[in-house]
Amino acid sequence: MNQYFPEIKKITYQGPDSKDPLSFKHYNPDEIVLGKKMADHLRFAVCYWHTFKGLGDDPFGGPTMIRNYNQSNEPMQCARDTMHAAFEFFTKLGVNFWCFHDRDIAPEADNLAETNERLDEMTSLAKKLQNETGLSLLWGTTNAFSHRRFLAGASTNPSPDVFAYAASQVKKAMEITHELGGQGYVFWGGREGYDTLLNTDMKRELDHMGMFMNMAVDHKKKIGFEGDLFIEPKPKEPTKHQYDFDAGSCMAFLQKYNLTDDFKLNIEANHATLAAHTFQHELEYAAGNGMLGSVDANRGDMLLGWDTDQFPTNLYDSALAMYTILRAGGFSSGGLNFDAKLRRQSIDPVDLFYAHIAAMDCFARGLKIAERMISDGTFEDNLKKRYAGWDTGLGAKIEAGKADFQKLEQYTIENGEPELQSGRQEMLENILNGYI
Repeated sequence: MNQYFPEIKKITYQGPDSKDPLSFKHYNPDEIVLGKKMADHLRFAVCYWHTFKGLGDDPFGGPTMIRNYNQSNEPMQCARDTMHAAFEFFTKLGVNFWCFHDRDIAPEADNLAETNERLDEMTSLAKKLQNETGLSLLWGTTNAFSHRRFLAGASTNPSPDVFAYAASQVKKAMEITHELGGQGYVFWGGREGYDTLLNTDMKRELDHMGMFMNMAVDHKKKIGFEGDLFIEPKPKEPTKHQYDFDAGSCMAFLQKYNLTDDFKLNIEANHATLAAHTFQHELEYAAGNGMLGSVDANRGDMLLGWDTDQFPTNLYDSALAMYTILRAGGFSSGGLNFDAKLRRQSIDPVDLFYAHIAAMDCFARGLKIAERMISDGTFEDNLKKRYAGWDTGLGAKIEAGKADFQKLEQYTIENGEPELQSGRQEMLENILNGYI
């Protein structure tokens, strides 16, 4: 495997003093952190779409990147070349996982049957390359948003024929994910939302989406797929309002349609900020409800109101994310998938390596910062002190359901004005700076 990135050797850990930009300075996969290898904590994955199908185009201009694996005039030969290039990249970068959309790995044909034949061919090739390299599939998903047929959504489309097409596409994508040993399957509703309520029956569309997800659960059981199903929250873009707006909206949706036992959440950093939340907020909400499954690791530009999908290099974000993930028990079937793309001006193939190395080093540092935060116990101790009133006396009675408004009124009359305590926010933020 030295055809598409011949100038790149296997990326290795060289330590924080290394001046080689094609080396890891902090990500040492075999280093033990809190009893596990760093690689097992982080479970890095490369996404197929931005990394190998994204060529720098944006709403104002076409592609800027030229790739030697994307030159054939025959679509399936391009797909084969891209798959070989991808596994060369995965291997040289040193990740253990990858992720794909169905339309990433195989171009659409003139009809569904022919498209599925193309998918079968590319699945066989992917399976062969997985066996040769030892890589695993973190999760698969479906692109039910790019084609013209999905202009008004997939499972929420006003046309039952489009609903049926989307179901057929998801069925096949779940099956090939299962065949490739995928550890999960993600539902990202790229156009499951609306632009105006003047032409939208919101209740009916949500009901249809709930039916669709229950059908997916049934099919998962039918084919014997044991991986997790994930829903990925996203608030907007391309529609004005996405039904999977944020973790809270997804949780409410799953509860309403009796899906909480069958789904977890795939949290993306950039989607969190588009929903006016922090990355950590979305992770904490998912973790607090037992729904944290996997993570799309990227970041957005706070000065731009769209999904910029930049590579994560913010140590505060990575440290706080890993602090939440570790305290929630870490990943099982999920991991850190770099759903990120090169900037339009980063046109050389080597930039793919620079970008992923930076992101992997950032999360490796975040992991070790989180380890110190947990081991020292400073933040946990402060949290316990702040909520200590709930552990005994009145607080314990309230949490045990042994209080009502009348008893609480009597308590307040007898005890008078509550004693207040400082939140110590500035002190805690300064302590955090000390770890970073």
